[in-house]
Amino acid sequence: MKHIFETKVYYADTDAYGVVWHGAYLRWLEKGRVELCDMLGLDLIAMKNADVLLPVTNMNVRYKSSARLNDSIIIETWIEKCNGLSVTFKQTIRNKETNRIYIEAVFDVVAINEAGKLYRRMPSDVVDKLNKGVAVCV
Repeated sequence: MKHIFETKVYYADTDAYGVVWHGAYLRWLEKGRVELCDMLGLDLIAMKNADVLLPVTNMNVRYKSSARLNDSIIIETWIEKCNGLSVTFKQTIRNKETNRIYIEAVFDVVAINEAGKLYRRMPSDVVDKLNKGVAVCV
């Protein structure tokens, strides 16, 4: 299963050089991961209330080219793997009109409690929902 959304590059997303500031890409990537979790039935607030948090433990963002003011962009997010210990999200950001890729990203996420203690294995209901996304995407 993929989550896909479109947005326009606004002035607030750009830096002094007129290109998208690197932090703006990270906001769009975060939105894609959260929205995919929502699509899979994972309510992150309910999980927090149940003492399960999903922090990013590793990110690899490859900047291939720069988006610019008024570009229409597409952000795609999918789950590459979920092994019960962690989940790996893959993402791209590209130009809607030209398909030019701006960003390729990989994010690894684990489950911890609010005290920061790592769960040896993610709760089974979380893994089941994440695996639904993997099975449909593969």
